[in-house]
Amino acid sequence: MTIHLDRQADLDDAITTLVKQDPRLKPVLQVAGMPALRRREPGFAGLAAIVCGQQLSTASAAAIWGRVSAAFDPFEHGAIKRARTDRLARLGLSAAKIKTLKALAKELAAERLNLDVLAEEDADAAHATLTALHGIGPWTADIYLLFCLGHGDAWPAGDLAVQEAMRIGLGLKARPTVKQMAPLADPWRPLRGAAAHLWWAYYHAVKRREGVIGDDK
Repeated sequence: MTIHLDRQADLDDAITTLVKQDPRLKPVLQVAGMPALRRREPGFAGLAAIVCGQQLSTASAAAIWGRVSAAFDPFEHGAIKRARTDRLARLGLSAAKIKTLKALAKELAAERLNLDVLAEEDADAAHATLTALHGIGPWTADIYLLFCLGHGDAWPAGDLAVQEAMRIGLGLKARPTVKQMAPLADPWRPLRGAAAHLWWAYYHAVKRREGVIGDDK
């Protein structure tokens, strides 16, 4: 059964369970405190916001998405599908991101993609569905599943802040690679999404700064 993180109480319960199952997380929680649940708008708008912020700082991502969402209000796939490329470029979007947004809009318009049903799928299966789409890499897929759909087992293995937090919190010699992140998180299934929230909170408690939003390479 898929576990959802829809309310703060859901995350609190999941973190408590994780700490009981994995004693290594107890000192992490003591430093981080109970993390706040992070949720974003689901659907095309939520995924588009993440695409706009790929490999950008938090501030830069927010600025670009602010311009894009204001220019298309309400933000619907039909409008993006019809929009001129030069108009989107003037809003600060790169050619690659414009191509991704238009590809997503085309899939949604043709009803070949249903973003909402992914909330009920196994995290790995939902991840595979998203990464099969043009321009959607592993990090983008997992951030959508976790923040927009509240998928409790989504695991953002490519997130630099989570990687660095685990290096510090688990006493690793080096920041783990994306490939290494999968087995490291296996003990936390089916609550890897809750573990990610904990590691983000730990990262900010230790580093006291915002990191790069993510890496889809």
